[in-house]
Amino acid sequence: MYKLLIVEDDLGIANAIRLQANAWNLETRVVEDFRSVLAEYTDFEPHIILLDIALPFFDGYHWCSEIRKISKVPIIFISSASDNMNIVMAMNMGADDFIAKPFDQSVLMAKLQALLRRTYDFAASVPVLEHKGAFLNTGDNTLTYEDEKIPLTKNEYRILLCLMENKGNVVSRERLMERLWETDSFVDENTLTVNVNRLRKKLDQAGLEEFIATRFGVGYIIE
Repeated sequence: MYKLLIVEDDLGIANAIRLQANAWNLETRVVEDFRSVLAEYTDFEPHIILLDIALPFFDGYHWCSEIRKISKVPIIFISSASDNMNIVMAMNMGADDFIAKPFDQSVLMAKLQALLRRTYDFAASVPVLEHKGAFLNTGDNTLTYEDEKIPLTKNEYRILLCLMENKGNVVSRERLMERLWETDSFVDENTLTVNVNRLRKKLDQAGLEEFIATRFGVGYIIE
């Protein structure tokens, strides 16, 4: 089932879209905290986004730009501000389509379905893991924090991926070594320690101090 994130502050419109989308077998979430749209995106991991321009706190252009820094997820703008300038700006910000309000629900659903088919018939959804404002994109193996990409070696990426996938739980050193062995990267205790220390140094230099905590005699944790 595809997932749709609805970023619309008019609750009547948002709920109408949600009900129609559910009828079309789409799983939906309506954003409630318009200061944390990016956090809602990373938590829900939608396959497509409907995004209004006029929103509280930050407009839709801002959130489109923020999402585009970490994801190529399809975005459709919905707005009553449908003059050419807004349409051009939306497309230049990275939107995939623009639908003017008021719109016919069946037309909206048809556009959603068409964009989903074009996107996911040829490419799988790429999840993004987030913690403390750092975004690990599993599509291109990059870590982004405050608009900066932090370079990672293959082993550093795999260690960080394992820890972020198990956020809140201690990952043993043995499990980390097994995870690296699974990808033909044969490491021993000393090599793992070196990789973790180098990764921590990179995170510290980027402003992510104490991102990885040690549980002595057990392993590591991101919490």
